[in-house]
Amino acid sequence: MPDSSGQPVDSIPISLALEEIITAGVRQHLKDPVSAKFGTMLAGERTVNGRQEIVVCGFVDDKRASVRSGDGKAFIAKIYPDAGNSFKLVAMGGESPNAGLAVAGACRSAGLAIEAKTS
Repeated sequence: MPDSSGQPVDSIPISLALEEIITAGVRQHLKDPVSAKFGTMLAGERTVNGRQEIVVCGFVDDKRASVRSGDGKAFIAKIYPDAGNSFKLVAMGGESPNAGLAVAGACRSAGLAIEAKTS
């Protein structure tokens, strides 16, 4: 299971600036970043070992087909405000439904419940 640090987050709204950090960071890990369409995204913040982090869970589809909210690959990422808002992609669901379920499970344990698609 992807690392969620086992500590729940306090939900926060996703500002336009935070959304830009997330989308730019995730696009760097896609085969077709230009066609990326983002679905539902949830964010929360917490302090782990004295370091503030923002945890983001969501869905992205990098196919050229149209996407409905909630479709695509599940992802979990962390942003570190004390390090210039550095972005770290923790995990992204792939072709396997189990990968998406693992990401969704890690998000749920952090307190950011997203529903993974299995088909």
